[in-house]
Amino acid sequence: MRSIQKTQASLQGLPAVIQHDAVLAILGSFPGKASLQAQQYYAFARNHFWPIIGTLLGTPDLQQRAYAEKLHFLVQHRIALWDVYAACQREGSLDADIQAGEPNDLALLKQWAPGLKVIAHNGGASAKFKKQTSLLGVQVVQLPSTSPANASWSFERKLAAWRQVFVQAGILGENK
Repeated sequence: MRSIQKTQASLQGLPAVIQHDAVLAILGSFPGKASLQAQQYYAFARNHFWPIIGTLLGTPDLQQRAYAEKLHFLVQHRIALWDVYAACQREGSLDADIQAGEPNDLALLKQWAPGLKVIAHNGGASAKFKKQTSLLGVQVVQLPSTSPANASWSFERKLAAWRQVFVQAGILGENK
């Protein structure tokens, strides 16, 4: 783990993408370097997030679409997107290097989307907040990280795990 000088400024995360009718909230840890530079969730081309979402929802070219269109697509399918950390100090993009993390107020999820059914933590660093999110009275699951750092899971294996959660949230039927 790299040490970060105490004088380093905190990196600021991205705002929540959520509508009142959201039934599934996907929580990452904190945007990686490419995402912060682009000011877009999951901007790193090798991350499987957008390909998984697009494949599950019948839009395999989702990753190539404009960011505003991607967000609109999520909202249309009643999917919220946010991170567990609002700010932190970190060099690079690895979750293991997050220091001085400032959590988001995750209780807001239930206020913003009262019909929320499932909170899905995208990876282990996000899942460290399962205790807090489980207090919201909805189903909480840990999904395999879509990060390319999670190379032990193939795309197909990740897709199958994510599909189950989409079914649980009522976004997909049992047969899809």
